Amino acid sequence: MIAALSHPFFLHAVLAGTAIAAAAGLTGYFLVLRAQIFTGDALSHTAFTGALAALAVGWDLRIGLFAATVGVALLLGFLGSRSKADDVAIGSAFAWILGLGVFFLTLYTTHRSTSDGNAGVSVLFGSIFGLSASAAWIAVAVAAGVCVALLVLARPLLFASLDEAVAAARGVPVRLLGLAFLVLVGACAAEATQAVGSLLLLGLLAAPAGAAQRLTDSPFRALALSALLAVGEMWTGLAVGYAVPGVPPSFAIMAAATLVFAATFLIRRPDTGTAAVTATA
Repeated sequence: MIAALSHPFFLHAVLAGTAIAAAAGLTGYFLVLRAQIFTGDALSHTAFTGALAALAVGWDLRIGLFAATVGVALLLGFLGSRSKADDVAIGSAFAWILGLGVFFLTLYTTHRSTSDGNAGVSVLFGSIFGLSASAAWIAVAVAAGVCVALLVLARPLLFASLDEAVAAARGVPVRLLGLAFLVLVGACAAEATQAVGSLLLLGLLAAPAGAAQRLTDSPFRALALSALLAVGEMWTGLAVGYAVPGVPPSFAIMAAATLVFAATFLIRRPDTGTAAVTATA
């Protein structure tokens, strides 16, 4: 690893990957807790469509990534109840988003792909080893902003996630909080797409959070554990991708995340239910 860090491309990948994984771990915990994993799946397809739309018109793909994911996240929030996107709202937008993705893919491959033939593949599968220094630091800045915002919102968001009605009665701005969370999910999805690609994005959001929830009932412990697991899995994937050139780093990251989640089924712990979670909230 020390030798690998002497290479700029690997150092950029570690910097960006660490920040992105931490943000994905924190965001993913609340996605799992709020039963909004389908939202993460929808935003992964939105990231694909937004990036290809930007490439098709000759813009930086990050413009399309952030505009599409944040915009669609807000749209799903407004269509759902109390800014919590439901399956009906997501399903209504899903086919349309995928159709647009196919349209922009065709437009890009027939008119723009000669300028950057690998861009479309990078959107689908990620290109974390191809990040420049500026792109890596932008990823760090965005991910750090997402992490700070989630930590600030953690307690009221936890309350609203566990019992919406009681939280609203106690004066928690449930609707505004839900919209703010979806904006953070959109920003995290846009940035994480550059690391693992839109096809594998959902795994980075769901697997560490799912493993953390199986290992502890304490919400704040699970929140921290989800971020730590995501970072550890990111480092493992990057190390494997560097050591074995034939293994794509995005695949190695997802393989590590899947193995950790699967391993949690081998650990038995007392079934304490949701009492600890409710008491902490």
